[in-house]
Amino acid sequence: MQPKHISIIMDGNGRWATAKGLSRSEGHAAGAESVRACMKAAVKAGIQYLSLYTFSQENWNRPEKEVAAIMDLMSYNIRKELPEFHENEVALKVIGDMDRLTPRLRAEIEAAEAETAQYKDHTLILMFSYSGKWDIEQAAERFAKDYGTPSQKPFESYLATAGIPDPDLLIRTGGEQRISNYMLWQCAYTEFYFTDKLWPDFREDDFDAALESFKGRERRFGKVNR
Repeated sequence: MQPKHISIIMDGNGRWATAKGLSRSEGHAAGAESVRACMKAAVKAGIQYLSLYTFSQENWNRPEKEVAAIMDLMSYNIRKELPEFHENEVALKVIGDMDRLTPRLRAEIEAAEAETAQYKDHTLILMFSYSGKWDIEQAAERFAKDYGTPSQKPFESYLATAGIPDPDLLIRTGGEQRISNYMLWQCAYTEFYFTDKLWPDFREDDFDAALESFKGRERRFGKVNR
């Protein structure tokens, strides 16, 4: 079975940097190469959606200097990677609480999304200023204004990921085995793959190994296969 949507919790930048005597910001910068490698691997494998947990709502509580460096890195990489998006015909989509970003960064994100919107076969989704609880809360608030009483089918259309299939496979690097407030609604039947490899060291062969693991899974979605 080929997944349509693979998602990755990119963990281990800080520990990778510490082990090398570098700053945490340098660890985040090093992780950009892994993003590029996984995007290419996803395109090669025919994966339609690749989503990356880039910056969580809880990450706003990190030291101000580190947060500022991540914002600068996001801005820099969006500009730098645009040629890669065009070369690989990948659409960029950023999902999260954009109200917390600077007007400049929001404008850069919107411009990059618009510039790559014509690509339909592959989409790279950056979950930025995002958390699963935030997503459900904002969806419930908007839903209540329109309907008042929740029911599952229309409620899903109010999630920030509306129109995107739920992840088939969630990869987490860095050795931790939890989902850290990530796509709580959407991951109800997602297959999990955990690896000890730190994110800056994660490359195409690691992505392929996770994909091979997924292909060996039996997905029943609560049913019994006969």
